[in-house]
Amino acid sequence: MKNNVKIWYWTPRILCIIAILFISLFALDAFSPELSFWQQIGGFLIHLIPSFILIALLILAWKKEFIGGIVFMIIGLGLSPVVFSHNYRMNHSIFMSLGIILTITIPFAIVGVLFIISHFKRKRLVNHRSIKK
Repeated sequence: MKNNVKIWYWTPRILCIIAILFISLFALDAFSPELSFWQQIGGFLIHLIPSFILIALLILAWKKEFIGGIVFMIIGLGLSPVVFSHNYRMNHSIFMSLGIILTITIPFAIVGVLFIISHFKRKRLVNHRSIKK
């Protein structure tokens, strides 16, 4: 694989893992001294459900880049208005709500675009190699 194609191959995967780890940090708010150990573990696992879903989608995108890229773009762009309106209702700040969108949902849209680019780069490389033979 050419270096350029390797970069396009690994960049969306690494960024997606980092974004999922970031989303997973929000599950830590399930731990509270007022709750029992099992209530804390149960709450923690429930808060990790979005991360589990994103991991399943990453596995899909790893195998089917084009489909996974579209799914991540839909998630990133589709959830942006929902997350924005929810946060705007809480803090009444457009800039803070936009910052939250830029840190939570837009990275998944970017990952989706990168998966699609990677798909076409690898496809072009395979076609180019088959033409040379």
